[in-house]
Amino acid sequence: MTVGSRLGNDWVWGVVMVAGLVLGLGVSASEADDNPKDLVCSFTEGESRTYEAGAFQSKPPNPLSFNIETIDLEKQTATIKAAPDAKPGKLSVVRAINANHFLEVVNEGFLNITTVYDKDRASGKYPAVHSRHGGVVGSPVFGQYTGFCTDE
Repeated sequence: MTVGSRLGNDWVWGVVMVAGLVLGLGVSASEADDNPKDLVCSFTEGESRTYEAGAFQSKPPNPLSFNIETIDLEKQTATIKAAPDAKPGKLSVVRAINANHFLEVVNEGFLNITTVYDKDRASGKYPAVHSRHGGVVGSPVFGQYTGFCTDE
């Protein structure tokens, strides 16, 4: 039997919250202001691979850019737009320490993940990583890209 089951999960979470406040891990007002509602993201470096003839083949990636909009961290939702006139796609948000993960399940069931880290104070940009896990005619295709997002 765990401490949580003996004492109740509410008590355990209360201890975790108090410990976070004592250690200064709570979100301050200035940090909350750094959570933008809209981001413009650009990825110019990375690697793409396809599975062909029994082996993974490396290919140079094409630059990517898209907007992450209507970010609501409390509801853990956002939208993604690949072009200004494109229909927005639905994103789920998973919050992490010093980052937010934006998950997209595309029509075919494949998964795209964009992780946006806290703003780099020197550059004013948010370092980001974008990963695509897909396939074409039954063959795996994936890519991982690095870049930055900025406040819209």
